[in-house]
Amino acid sequence: MDGNGRWAQERGLARIEGHRVGASLVPRLVTASVDLGIEALTLYSFSLENWKRPAAEIEALMDLCVDYLRDQQAMMIDHGVRLRHIGRREGLPRRVREQLDRTMAATRSGTGLTLSLALNYGSRAELTDAVRALARDVRAGTVDPADIDEAMIESRLDTAGLPDPDLLIRTAGEMRLSNYLLWQISYAEIHVTDRCWPDFDVAALHEALRDFGRRTRKFGALPPLST
Repeated sequence: MDGNGRWAQERGLARIEGHRVGASLVPRLVTASVDLGIEALTLYSFSLENWKRPAAEIEALMDLCVDYLRDQQAMMIDHGVRLRHIGRREGLPRRVREQLDRTMAATRSGTGLTLSLALNYGSRAELTDAVRALARDVRAGTVDPADIDEAMIESRLDTAGLPDPDLLIRTAGEMRLSNYLLWQISYAEIHVTDRCWPDFDVAALHEALRDFGRRTRKFGALPPLST
């Protein structure tokens, strides 16, 4: 969800105001995703690298996270949304961990959209943690190294049980992957928009999905012959 700070600075506002506006869009985009029948939506909200930002900005972002989880819990329950967290819990403030746990518990029975918050997340760290988990199993004798395959690796990822993404949306014109779901997006389609996140509304989501619908997905094979 890129471009919050840039959006604010272009309007002579503090960067945190861009984050606040960006956060206010999330409920509308979540409910629109529910209405569209989308199975899973993952929001990259705070990366491991984001700890390099100024302390005041980080504190404000953590407060926004707590406020969103608390204030939108009822909306998630009403729409059958199930919340998941992907990323490392270690390093997150206690207030964030506790609110995550409360909201995940409250929405556990949701059978509609799975909403994953990538918070304190980095794909290389996720893969490193998965390798460590497999190494522990090998050492314990519960896994034979010869049996390790893609499915076994996927079962150790934070996203275990979720489908691989069909579509990756990049806002603010960014043309990089930013250490995001590197294993999972191996065959995802990519939609890049110049809109900063605070300007990414439901209409922009619909346009991204129309763009996706125009793609021919080959997964390494040749396209089917027309008849």
